[in-house]
Amino acid sequence: MRGSVKRFSTGWRRTALAVAGALLLSGAPVLAATPAPATDLAQKTCATLAARVDAVPGRGPLFLRSYDNAYAPGPTSEPALANAAFTYDNALAIMALTACGQRDRALRIGEALLDAVSLDRAGRKGRLRNTYRAGEQRQRPIPPNGWWDAVENHWGEDPYQVGTATGNVAWAGLALLTLADATGQSRFRDAAAELARWIVDHTRDPRGPGGFNGGLQGFDDAPQPLTWKSTEHNTDLVALFGRLGGDTAGPAREARGFLDAMWAAGDGHFPIGTTPDGVTVSHATSGLDAQLWPLLLPGAPEAWRAALAYAERAHGADGGFDFNDDRDGMWVEGTAQAALTYRAVGRGKDADRLFGELLKEISPGGYLYATRPQVLTTGLAIGPDSKTDDFLYYRRPHLGATAWAALAALGWNPFTGKTVP
Repeated sequence: MRGSVKRFSTGWRRTALAVAGALLLSGAPVLAATPAPATDLAQKTCATLAARVDAVPGRGPLFLRSYDNAYAPGPTSEPALANAAFTYDNALAIMALTACGQRDRALRIGEALLDAVSLDRAGRKGRLRNTYRAGEQRQRPIPPNGWWDAVENHWGEDPYQVGTATGNVAWAGLALLTLADATGQSRFRDAAAELARWIVDHTRDPRGPGGFNGGLQGFDDAPQPLTWKSTEHNTDLVALFGRLGGDTAGPAREARGFLDAMWAAGDGHFPIGTTPDGVTVSHATSGLDAQLWPLLLPGAPEAWRAALAYAERAHGADGGFDFNDDRDGMWVEGTAQAALTYRAVGRGKDADRLFGELLKEISPGGYLYATRPQVLTTGLAIGPDSKTDDFLYYRRPHLGATAWAALAALGWNPFTGKTVP
């Protein structure tokens, strides 16, 4: 179901006119035609993403703000998020815009990502930060996100935002491969390969189940290795390494071996990963993406579909799916992921039901909210220095949720760069 927003609109109007004409000829009352939930969601999310790119002046490279305020397009009141463009969210936006048929708009974000890969502020090539400053990108190297702290009278940065999470690097690589396929330009594939090399050089860990660890967190003078391993991250790497092929065939097998080890330890589902020792399987909480994303990989074993049934039992909440298994509310991004997974396994009616729920979560500014409740727990900590499970989602309009909804509505698998059957 690929095509531009204009094509969706034209096709829907043509159908509506045909239906109306038939009713007029029959003498029946004319009722307004309603598009199917997937078509409606695709139209709205593609239009929003395209408009957000167009709102950034010029034609040059840009990153999109990840979070809006609750009332309209524009920054939130929180300094750390007001101008934050999360790398993961922008990678998703590249893929979603490509799926929407908006390649030129996707390229504006892709050019910024390419510049960020080419030169980091620490002088390294191939390292990405978790978050950059939103807007048109004129400065080189592209600066990570930061803000002026008027209370403390200094420039502020966040240790997570300036860090480098393995999964975020993998998603950036997948976005660049999407542009390589869309344009035929090898520079995007070369940059994705550069990211893959960084991952292998800095996060490979043969201990226990093998695979790759969480990356780095903290400021440049004292970065902290994240020694836990994530099922989600290693799933991302199976997709990235698999699409690159060549020298990454070995790392692809290592990441897949980690998934197989997690599946064997999970009794019908995927544990979230390991504890910080990199060896012990963690059963402290459950992650929705860890259940869904492996099913989107090419050649995923049929047995893994039991993880979807587990997700329905352990994560089903409020018409959709929760991030973790405390079922304290609907995580909108994850519910979109579930809709795409349903489509991938041939359960279209279940996907349509979720599309109806997602349509309820469109904010006044066009982004989908990150959550249905005001606050949503994840069972995870933000970083190694956290004393509690302080990684929370809030009901804020979110670029990532919007991009995932577009991908699901269009049936576009971000791991393969193709539509699902």
